[in-house]
Amino acid sequence: MTTRTTARRLLDVAGTTYAAQADITLRNRPEPLYRLLVLSVLLSTRIKAEIAVAANRELAEFDTPERMLRATWQQRVDALGRGHYVRYDESTATALGQGAELLRDEYAGDPRNVRAEADGDADALRKSLRRIPKLGPVGADIFCREAQAVWPELRPYFDKKALTGAQRVGLPGGAEELAELVDEADLARLAAACVRVTLEKGTAERVTQPAATG
Repeated sequence: MTTRTTARRLLDVAGTTYAAQADITLRNRPEPLYRLLVLSVLLSTRIKAEIAVAANRELAEFDTPERMLRATWQQRVDALGRGHYVRYDESTATALGQGAELLRDEYAGDPRNVRAEADGDADALRKSLRRIPKLGPVGADIFCREAQAVWPELRPYFDKKALTGAQRVGLPGGAEELAELVDEADLARLAAACVRVTLEKGTAERVTQPAATG
């Protein structure tokens, strides 16, 4: 397969973003962006992505910092528990409250104001994101990788996990080279697919092995 064909097959096999998996219709609006921030926090810990996604769905009713703060700590713990996010439920419930407070007090509860503060500088954006409790370097990468779907200044965004997955299926190991293989609208999907190659057993084989016929 050519690299372009491999990229297309990778999208077909694994090109679901984590936001989409969590039932987030990502737009440049406060609610979906905040839900993506919460998802990025949940995905930052050493826990299976499926569990983080399930927990994010359970927290969907708290889709703004204000609503997250109106929820009690126990309500947040219970929602995480329903998603089987039990190993880190209490500390994460606390962190979500602290992060919501930070966004409310310093960014008027709108993640787009974090973007505005960064003024197109991805490094500055990552630095601001890392102020959110439990959203370290990994979480900032997750957020930017997914947010490139609606924030063009981040494109192309392929973090270390994505680049590792790309190379595993024979694709280039650089963000700019990868960006040449798909339409701009598919960059977030391609980045997510590359991460799934890195994290999900058997995905690389499904991409590189010929499709069964007959």
